[in-house]
Order: sequence, then C-alpha cells, then structure tokens
Amino acid sequence: MMHRRRLRTFRSLLLALPLALPGFPAAAQEPAGEAPGVAAASASVSAPSIAMRGAPDLPADFSALPYANADAPKGGRLELSMTGTFDSLNPFIIKGSAPTFIRSYVVESLMARSLDEPFTLYPLLARTVTTDGPRSFVEFSLDPRARFSSGAPVTSADVLFSFALMRDMGRPNHRLYYAKVARAEAPDAATVRFTFAEPDRELALIMGLMPVFDRSTIDRDRFEETSLTSLVGSGPYKVGAVEAGSAITLERRADYWGRDEPFNRGLYNFDQVRFTYYRDVNTEFEAFKKGLVDARFEYDPGRWETGYDFPATRSGQVVREVIPTGTPKPYSAFVFNTRRPIFSGERVRRALIELFDFEWLDRSFYHGLYQRTGSFFEGSVLASSGRKADARELALLAPFPGSVVPDVLAGTYRPPVSDGSGRDRARLRSALDLLGAAGWELRKGGLVQQGSGAPFAFEIMVATREQERLALAYASQLKRAGITAQVRFVDSVQFDARRSAYDFDMVPFAWGQSLSPGNEQAFYFGAAAADTPGTRNYMGAKSPAIDAAIAALLAAEDEDDYVAAARVLDRLLISGAYAVPLFHTPGQWLARWTRIERPARPALYGTLPETWWHAPGR
Repeated sequence: MMHRRRLRTFRSLLLALPLALPGFPAAAQEPAGEAPGVAAASASVSAPSIAMRGAPDLPADFSALPYANADAPKGGRLELSMTGTFDSLNPFIIKGSAPTFIRSYVVESLMARSLDEPFTLYPLLARTVTTDGPRSFVEFSLDPRARFSSGAPVTSADVLFSFALMRDMGRPNHRLYYAKVARAEAPDAATVRFTFAEPDRELALIMGLMPVFDRSTIDRDRFEETSLTSLVGSGPYKVGAVEAGSAITLERRADYWGRDEPFNRGLYNFDQVRFTYYRDVNTEFEAFKKGLVDARFEYDPGRWETGYDFPATRSGQVVREVIPTGTPKPYSAFVFNTRRPIFSGERVRRALIELFDFEWLDRSFYHGLYQRTGSFFEGSVLASSGRKADARELALLAPFPGSVVPDVLAGTYRPPVSDGSGRDRARLRSALDLLGAAGWELRKGGLVQQGSGAPFAFEIMVATREQERLALAYASQLKRAGITAQVRFVDSVQFDARRSAYDFDMVPFAWGQSLSPGNEQAFYFGAAAADTPGTRNYMGAKSPAIDAAIAALLAAEDEDDYVAAARVLDRLLISGAYAVPLFHTPGQWLARWTRIERPARPALYGTLPETWWHAPGR
C-alpha cells in the first residue's frame, strides 16, 4: 500500500526529515480546469496550491492534512531535547549556531509544504498562487487576515523586504536561489510577483517557501550579527523565555491569525514547547528516563536495543515505536575534503572506502540493526543502485566519457563487503593496491609517500561522543594500512564554524534527500558551491558532469527525464568517491511518554512533533 502510494504521489508530484545516524547531526501540464492547483501550459492560472509536477493530492476544499488529527486537543506543554548549545536565535544567517525550529514555529512562509507529498505547497500567508506553464514567473496573493505577532498586517512590502534581505544577507542557499529572480515587484499591498531570469519549474515553489519577516522590526545593518533577540514572525508561536545556550521556550499565540486554516488544523497543539539543550546524548537520555523530556528520536541502535529497560517502559508509561517513512534514506558518510591535497585523488579515496568494515562495526557496535547506504537516494525510484543506466542516462553522460565507473554504470556497484572479521585481508590488499597506484607505500608499518617519505596522516573532526566512537573505530581500521587518522573532538559551535569554512580533513555528515530533488542539489554538490562558505558541498566537488546532471534535473519536462537525471547525478557522486558511505536505520525510532500522543498515520516523511498533543487527563 505504501509502495503504491509513493508511486502515485511521485507521479502527481524538500525538507526531508533525516533518519540520522549516531550523532549525525516542466512537466507537460494538465489542461486548465482538469487539475485544480496546476497552471495550464498555454496560460497563467491562479490556484490555491501548486505541485512540482502533476496535481496536488488534496482538493481545494480540503479540511486538514491527512497526517494530522484535526480534533486534537489543545493545551499542555511539550518538553523536547537537543544536544549541544546555541548562541543565536537567527537560523537564516551563516554566523552562530541557531535552532532550526524557529523556521516553522515562529517565522512562516508564503505557502506551506505538505510532508505527505514529494513537493506540494498549500495556502498559508498567500491564499493563491499564479504561474504559467513554463513557470517563468510566480505571483502570490496574500491573505488579508495574516498578521505578525507584533499585530502588524503582512503586506507585499514585507515580502519584498524579506526577499531582498535573504538574497543579500541570508544563508548561501537563499542567496543562490533568489539570485535567479530577475525582477521582484508588488502590484499592490496584497500581491507580490517574482519574474525569473529564465523559466524554472522548481523556483516557483522555492519562492513560496521564502521566510517572511515584519520589516518594521528588522535592523538590516545588524541582521547578520548573532543575537538572542527573537525575530518577529507570523507563526503559531513566539519566543518566550530564553536561557542562553541551554533552553528556549516557545509560547503559543492566542491571537495567531492562521489557527483555523485547513493546513494548520491539528497542528501546533501545545500551549508551550520547551527545547532544553544537553551537553551530550547520555545526559539527554537520562533526562528522558526521569520524565524531564517527553519524547525523543533515538539514533543509537545499542541504546535502542538495550537502553530502554527501565521502570517506565516496563510499566507502559514509555512506549517505543518504529515509524515507517517513504522517502529516500539519508546519505550519511565520512566526507573527504577534496580541497586537501591528501584527498585530491580518487584512488586514495577509494582505498579508504575499502578499509571501512561495515559488517564488523554493525555486528560489534550496533546489534546488526543498520543497513548499508549505497546511493545518495537510497530506497527510492531515484537511486541508481541495482539499475543499469538506460538510454536517457547514457545520452546525458555522453559528453563526459569515463565520468562513471563501469560497475556503477551497470548498476552492480555496492559499497565493499567485508568478511566481518575486522581484519579482512582481501579488503586490505585491495586498498593497498589502490594506494600504491596513487604513490603511497608501506615502510616499517607506516604508509608514506613515495619519494618524499611524508606520512599518510589526517584528522577526523567530530562533535558528539557517538561520532567520536565511530571515528575511533574507523581510525583503528585505517591503522592496519599504516594510515594515521587523529580523531579531533570539538564543541558544536566550533564544529559548525569549521565545517562551514571547510576547515577540516574529514567530517561526518548526512545529506537528507526528498523525492523531489532540485535546486538544492547545486547547493549540495555544484561547482559554484564548492568555493562558497556555508554550503553543503563539504567534499568540494567540482565536476562539469555533476553540474550538467543538476541542470538536466531542473530542466526535465517529464517524469522519465527527471528520474534519469537524478540517477545520473547519483552515479556521478558514487563514482567520484567523495565520501565513505555509512549506514541508515529502517525507519524512525521514537520513544515517548504516553502522556504525549500522536496521529496513528504518519506523514510520508515520518511522524512530526507539530502533530502531537497532550493526552487529556495526564
């Protein structure tokens, strides 16, 4: 049933909820009138919703999201936990470490994304969206009822101010996307129109997800500075008490303008949501066991398997659940910084991939609960794994001969499989052969560069004890080949700063993907992003073939072309050996006290805290 639904929603076609590892962090349009919410190819059409391709799943008169309980009771307090710390309340800039939940709870966008579909937007601040078939522009009509928490109405002037602010001072992804807008204008106080430099099917939706600020409360000259002063948004909550670096309490707005909007029915049910930061996961888990935290997503299979045998679980006060998801599994990896000379060669990177013994690690550390990740779109129709490149893919790859290695082209590639002993001689021999071809040799048990004698040594930077544990295990595997990998533990603020500046040799990261990859792929893997601080091109990939695949993805005019472009991108990234692929969980692992309830039916992306509620009488 889920498989059929996924295919249907894909055909009708970002923000994937990643299933994190331990510590890791165009189409031919339907005729007008046949598919509400979709612009016709021949004319501009206004509608309440818009999909990346095809028609939105929900009709114009939908009453609530299918993964929300429209009758959920309001009230109570939700206690959630985070690890690390924060020094800012502005998640829209590069500087500082800020909580991401500000984005949805406090600051709203023009439209809201359904997490039950690959990429579809429904009304929020904007009640209608207008575009043409090629999507050369997009226009939004604002809801006259929309108000900021300051009481000021949301106007087109606020939208244009927010657009310019994000284009000029926002995070690199905002600057990248919004630079594609040739003209932004406001025909009147309730209408805003963006004309694109060239047609872009996805950009119309990206503009719908633009955060909107109350312009009267923003000091543009100081926007890029870290601050514990809350942004003023139009969302269901506003920031209440803030304990610097340790806790943030959100207060539900009694005057929230959109509380009765269909998209919001059954969402944001708690009067207060408090996020408490803990210095490490062990401390956080102890707080959960004591009832100081209401629910937590578990990422450690050892803890999931053995750590929940405490009185509250035995009595039924705490329940554990595996929540199914229908999205690509996140690509979690130890990422090579190819800007470093030591990792500039593919042979070296392939050798280090050979030396990662997943089978031993999974059995020894993780109770055999993980599955190895082989694709950047693992578990979806977009993955190249197990699929031979078809004619469409070969045509896209024709200008770039040799860019995809043979087994990846044939669909037979999987990450190296060991004998599970932790001392697989075949894997070691294969790695040393690759290293020898790259100019490295063993001398007295150490790997050194031929000629200079420089040792093969690098640093793995981590920010959590779980990452450290895994990195130390990997370092011990590398030592068998004479490689010295020093594991460097840093605090979360330093980790974020160094990672954003690409000041590392190797670092753990997980790319979450959706069923509708698009412009963000350039932010993740595009050549222009490689030299731009703050992007997610942590590996420093600079490949004309990758850039061409991303362009083909954005230009695809039917589903087959779109899937072909995604698979080509996947094959290129795998062939480039940019990271040591790790592993993923089979679903979300959720533990919760039963005083917190959730809808029985999760979204395509899993269960969401904004859909939960406090059990009456508890």
